Amino acid sequence: MPIQKPITTLIFDWGDTIMRDFNLPGPMMDWDRVEWIPGAEESLQLLSKIYTCVIATSADHSGTKEMVAALRKGGADRYFHHFFSSQELGYKKPDPRFFSAIVGKISATPEMCVMIGNLYDKDIVGAKESGLQTILFNENMIVGEFSAADEIIFDMNNLIRVIPF
Repeated sequence: MPIQKPITTLIFDWGDTIMRDFNLPGPMMDWDRVEWIPGAEESLQLLSKIYTCVIATSADHSGTKEMVAALRKGGADRYFHHFFSSQELGYKKPDPRFFSAIVGKISATPEMCVMIGNLYDKDIVGAKESGLQTILFNENMIVGEFSAADEIIFDMNNLIRVIPF
């Protein structure tokens, strides 16, 4: 089902949705390099002017402060209005309470929010159970049944084609 209006908020997964996760040891902010997912910055340049953009992580090595520092290293922090980590929220993805906590903290309703993430079981299923609309970023073109995804994109440049304006 296509993403339905009205939406006000886009919630993004961090690793391998916005920034490339190279699976290096320690927090991303300490890595020698950080890299955007192709098309993510171009999409955020437009979307962040129209929607409240949130980034959220369950990364084991990074809390909110470390995530913001890594995003700043790549120049991505400027596109987000809110930053959340599982350490701060008290829940990890795919627990639906992770997503509900974010929605509550930004004073939105689940129906007004879209979760965008690259891991179906972790990012999409819990978000859908929380009442959010969902977009699976399937960069690796994994074949499967993704019934909890309202949309599936294979390239972040396509994000602006499935988000209503």
